[in-house]
Amino acid sequence: MKISIRFVLPALAVLSLAACSLFDKPDDPAASGEKPATEGPKLVGRIASIPADKRFVLIQGYGSWNIEAGTILTTRGPDERSANLLVTGESLGQFAAADLQSGTAEIGDAVYSRHAPKAPATPVATEPDPELPKNQQESTSGNVQKNN
Repeated sequence: MKISIRFVLPALAVLSLAACSLFDKPDDPAASGEKPATEGPKLVGRIASIPADKRFVLIQGYGSWNIEAGTILTTRGPDERSANLLVTGESLGQFAAADLQSGTAEIGDAVYSRHAPKAPATPVATEPDPELPKNQQESTSGNVQKNN
C-alpha cells in the first residue's frame, strides 16, 4: 500500500490548523484587561402626558419600573427632537414622574435609559490628626484645668 505525498501534505495541513484552535485563547475581556463594551440606551417607556406648565412629564413605563430617583433619562422624538428628564421617584403603577431638565418633549416620545452601574462605596478609614504626633493626640475630656 503506497501513500502518495499529494494526500499526506493536505491532510497534515488540515490537522495542524485544527490543532492550532486548541491553543487559541477565548475572547474574555476580563482576562485581557479590556473594558467590556458599554450597553446602548434601553427603551424604558414613552411620554404619556405633559401638564400645561411643561415642567414635568408622566412616563408610561414598558415593563416593571425599577429606575432610581435622580436617574437621567433621555427622550427622542421625530425630527431629531430630544430632552433630558430627571426621575423624581414618584410612580403609580406603570406611570412615573420626571422633571424636564432640558430640551423639548411631546406626548408619544420614546424614553431611554442608559444604565451606568454605581461603583461600590469604599469605606473611609479615620486617621489621626496628621499635625500632632501620635503620642500627643488631643484628649477628649471635657473639663481640663489650666494653670496660669
